[in-house]
Amino acid sequence: MDKIEVSKRIEALRKELEEHNYKYYVLSTPVISDYEFDMMMKELEKLEADFPEFSDPASPTLRVGSDRNEEFVQVKHRYPMLSLSNVYSFEELQDFDQRVRKELETDVEYVCELKFDGTSISLAYENGVLVRAVTRGDGEAGDDVTANVRTIGSIPLRLRGDSYPESLEIRGEIVMPFPVFEELNRIREENGEQLFANPRNAASGTLKLQNSSIVASRKLDAFFYSIPGTPMKQISHFESLAQARDWGFRISENMAICKNLEEVKNYLEFWNEERFRLPVATDGVVIKVNSFQQQEMLGYTAKSPRWAVAYKFKAEQAVTTLLSVTYQVGRTGAVTPVANLEPVQLAGTRVKRASLHNADIIAGLDLHLGDQVWVEKGGEIIPKIVGVDKSQRHPMALPVMFVTTCPECKEPLVRSEGEAAWYCPNDTGCPPQIKGKIEHYISRKAMNIDGLGAETVELLYRNGLVHDVADLYSLKMEQLVPLERLGEKSAQRILKSLEDSKSIPFSRSLFALGIRYVGETVAKNLAAASGNIDRLMEMSETELTSINEIGERIAASVKQYFSDPRHLTIINRLKEAGIAFKEESTGSKQLSDKLDGLSIVISGTFNLHSRDELKLMIERHGGKNVGSISKNTSYVLAGDNMGPSKLEKAQKLGIPIINEDEFLNMIH
Repeated sequence: MDKIEVSKRIEALRKELEEHNYKYYVLSTPVISDYEFDMMMKELEKLEADFPEFSDPASPTLRVGSDRNEEFVQVKHRYPMLSLSNVYSFEELQDFDQRVRKELETDVEYVCELKFDGTSISLAYENGVLVRAVTRGDGEAGDDVTANVRTIGSIPLRLRGDSYPESLEIRGEIVMPFPVFEELNRIREENGEQLFANPRNAASGTLKLQNSSIVASRKLDAFFYSIPGTPMKQISHFESLAQARDWGFRISENMAICKNLEEVKNYLEFWNEERFRLPVATDGVVIKVNSFQQQEMLGYTAKSPRWAVAYKFKAEQAVTTLLSVTYQVGRTGAVTPVANLEPVQLAGTRVKRASLHNADIIAGLDLHLGDQVWVEKGGEIIPKIVGVDKSQRHPMALPVMFVTTCPECKEPLVRSEGEAAWYCPNDTGCPPQIKGKIEHYISRKAMNIDGLGAETVELLYRNGLVHDVADLYSLKMEQLVPLERLGEKSAQRILKSLEDSKSIPFSRSLFALGIRYVGETVAKNLAAASGNIDRLMEMSETELTSINEIGERIAASVKQYFSDPRHLTIINRLKEAGIAFKEESTGSKQLSDKLDGLSIVISGTFNLHSRDELKLMIERHGGKNVGSISKNTSYVLAGDNMGPSKLEKAQKLGIPIINEDEFLNMIH
């Protein structure tokens, strides 16, 4: 084909694929098989790869995602994403209705919508093309997750028809259907990974993944419920959403107009039972005044609209049998008990496990094996046992006794004074802790090993290739290539990233060790004060507590870590591999004292330098980086999209706000 024919074929494929997406997701009337759809998608992918000059940000091929890691940028909402006031009884709803009718002095028509339990999203379209997707964040600004949202099949990349405004913003909820959620947790369970508590957490966590190809595989869905700032003021809320459906947005078919409060009550009673037959989670009903004109008259409070309210369903409870209690070990060695239950249907999902949190919870409930227990699951909590029917207890039932040894390695557990959790101290020999420490070591904020993740760590551990973080640097191409899901290209990427990690600054390599209580900031302070790991190991607790932000608990943890010969062996092996356990002279060189005595908070995004570069400049010129604003803050260095809460606090306390250019003038 010549380029004209290619262009025509690409446009035809795009149009046909989007039409099938619309029929599948919005109309729920697919007309071709998944195989036929996939074949068209593959043809389009090949044509776009061969002819990149015909690329289009609204192409359906972008739904497959990318394996590039992207930092999320904060974006200010054009219209604030306010929260809704909640009511928990019909009496409270009657109060809302009375306030509305008193203010308007007329009858009111309401729209009732199911409140989907997912994560809020705001989409922006320009000339009918999706240009930005932003999470709710703090209501004033959120994360730009456009690359991830483009992978969701029910979200139109290009609007249908030609009646849409030139600039459009629409709000909705991204959800994970129950079947997808259950399959995801099944796979995570098989891989020994922590399970998601509920579909809402899974949807929210998925949307924040840095790898959009993984997002694409999670099969998220979306429903839309609001067009803020709409120019269509002459029509109602219900009509505006009907219009949005024509443009290609998925609008719930269960939305209804209610002429009075009695009809609202009937809607609530129906969906209180029927919601459990839906394929997605709901936790209530949103009741909105339908008329846009009346909405404007009612207005807003500082936090929420006066013309809408969320009626929250009561948390559902069910009775089932406690079969057993098992114990999970986390990266830090904390042992968490889990109740294994006779499966029971609860809030739309099949529940067979519930968290017991710690030994004190078990003792407080006086749990016995075989007990009939009350299990509760609200919209925002993991299923939990809230009570025991002791009248049904068998006289020979055995009490649940918290384990005294690690369920994984049999090491006696320890419990620090003032803490609820019991810990396994065998952090170099306990499999979940070993794998957890390796996952922490390779994470982006630590050593940032590209190509390695939880699944690959499990694969390496299972095949006997790694038993601690130092083993990573002994890996060879011939060991990696034959492994499942790997190959020559992936192996090369892993080995190159491991080699690159040898130049990671001391503060990050120290953080990567996973010393308890040593987070990023603490690691940075320890590295700056000691200069190298040998000096750090020699420091007394008194010396450690004299370092900025290092208290007695952190100092004791650091000393304990370095007193373990198993840790010292790993550190020596990492040194031999070439890991930088000392501050580079160029990195710690003091350039001037122009910022001596000044505490500076950084907020927002910048044009000339990264935030890390600016932090380094502050330190090299004698200043101090601080994370939060207080009366002792000297300046706020603000870039684009400065956090609104920080701006408000700085203005309230009278803290000077400077931009990037002003800061650079201060140090030059």
